[in-house]
Amino acid sequence: MLTIVLMIHLLLAVFLIAVVLLQRSEGGALGIGGGGGGLVSARGAATALTKLTWALAIGFIITSLALTMMAAGGGPVSIFDQPGEADPASIPLPSLPSSDGGAGAGTGTPSGGDIPLPSAPEE
Repeated sequence: MLTIVLMIHLLLAVFLIAVVLLQRSEGGALGIGGGGGGLVSARGAATALTKLTWALAIGFIITSLALTMMAAGGGPVSIFDQPGEADPASIPLPSLPSSDGGAGAGTGTPSGGDIPLPSAPEE
C-alpha cells in the first residue's frame, strides 16, 4: 500500500510541476515572459489550468499526509510517549584526571590513563 501511495505522490508531483510551467506568467519576473501571445492565451484555458493546479496540489497534500501516517506505523505519536532508555542518574560519568599536582606532565607518560602519548621523532 505504501508503494502505491508513493507512486501516486510522485506522479502528482511531476504533473503539478508540468501544469505550473504551462501556465501563463502574470509578469513581475523582470520582464521575462508574460507577453501577449503565449502557450495558453485564452481565459478559459487559463481557468482550467488553475483548477487543475488546485486539484493536483490538494492531491499532493493528501498523499503527503497519508505517507506520513503510514510511515509512523502505529508507533508512538510523540517522543514524550516513548519510554526512556536509562535514568540519567544511572549513567556513569567519565573519570576526572587526578589532581596530584601534574605528576607525569612533560615526561611522556600519561598522567591518568593507559593511553600512551606520542614520542618525539628521533633525529
